[in-house]
Amino acid sequence: MAYQQQNNVKRWSINNNELPLQFQHKYDRFQQSLPENLGQGFTNIFQLDHHLSFMETDYRPSKDLSILNKIDSDEPRLIITLSLKGNSCFSSNQGNTIFFKEGYTTIAAYHSSSGERHYQANKAIMQLRLSLNQKCVERYFGTANLMPLFNKSGIQQISCLPISHQGLIIAQQLLNNQFPQEGRRLFMQGQVMSLLATELMHLWIKPTEHLERFSQKDREIAMEAQDILFLEFKTPPSVEVLAKRVGINQLKLKTLFHHYFNNTPYGLLLEIRMRKAYQLLASNRYHVSVVADIVGYNHSSNFSAAFIKYFGLAPKQVSKRTNH
Repeated sequence: MAYQQQNNVKRWSINNNELPLQFQHKYDRFQQSLPENLGQGFTNIFQLDHHLSFMETDYRPSKDLSILNKIDSDEPRLIITLSLKGNSCFSSNQGNTIFFKEGYTTIAAYHSSSGERHYQANKAIMQLRLSLNQKCVERYFGTANLMPLFNKSGIQQISCLPISHQGLIIAQQLLNNQFPQEGRRLFMQGQVMSLLATELMHLWIKPTEHLERFSQKDREIAMEAQDILFLEFKTPPSVEVLAKRVGINQLKLKTLFHHYFNNTPYGLLLEIRMRKAYQLLASNRYHVSVVADIVGYNHSSNFSAAFIKYFGLAPKQVSKRTNH
């Protein structure tokens, strides 16, 4: 462990191999912990089979922290990271940086890589990671889909998109796993398979055959309308007003939303509100009624009903789990 300064940023640095690691027979997992002088936190590591592992990271470092990592793999691997709380990044020695943003799923591929994972002092991090090798990807998605993912050396970011609402539901089920030891592994394998399906399938969705119908101007209009909903989600314009503001009619607006977002204007608004609500609840700084008001609901009961319908769990369950 060492104290270093890089680019005017002072931080503590520790090698990943120096982090205490122990096997917990009761939970059939390895747990790697942060040293007490660096803060609180751990990573639970579940080896689901020879080709697939699942990790839960729950950190609150007391100092700006860098964890040095060197990865050598016999074959290429995919890493899928769901950032449920907080932000972090990985800076490789090859010069590229991958950011893990709260509320986003980041997919990266590597064969061998070395670099540093960076965490901010007194900032909570909750991340789920799936690591699967080329054989596993081939088994579930086919050989023809492999080459675009594993065509570079080092580590590369493939995508960074908002976590799907199905993915958030599955993430909570994994974190709240109350199965007895005999059924825990089977439950986790099933949930992890579902998580792979929801968070990876977009990589192989082919463009629609009617793509030529839409111009660059259409895309710009759709993005402008999306930005308006992101900025004004508490008191949003009606579909009619939104269409007028971006200069098209309602039918055209709905067509563009279906094409670019696979959603309706109202559906996207609901998604924006629910994601914002989830982040606020996970921060443990706001009561449910306050969150309801922030995202545009006059009555917390209506908000709770919408939240349960969207995520499959009550708002208080999110606060309870992240406060654990």
